[in-house]
Amino acid sequence: MPSVRLPLSGDVNQAINPWNWMLSSVASQFGLININVGKSADPQLEKTILEEVGSYGRQLGRIGDVLDVLLKHVKLSDLSDDDKKKIWAFESQITEIERLKAQRPAAPRRP
Repeated sequence: MPSVRLPLSGDVNQAINPWNWMLSSVASQFGLININVGKSADPQLEKTILEEVGSYGRQLGRIGDVLDVLLKHVKLSDLSDDDKKKIWAFESQITEIERLKAQRPAAPRRP
């Protein structure tokens, strides 16, 4: 079949994806899990860590657990008022996270 070109038309390549048309006005991402790793120096490593080590929440939870242990061994009376406020804010946040964890329904057991 012969190729017909009108004047000034040239080759035209266009991706036709109706999902993009419908969802671009709703949100920039669509899926079960959307993770934006930001401007990571190594996005592939970041993805691997999330898949094999743990989610951001799990990593932060472990850091919180360790800081909680360390705070039990610090003489808070030696700290400035500003530092005490920072520790109080951290402890309040950890307490709130624990409260929310306690409220969630138990995860179903896998066979």
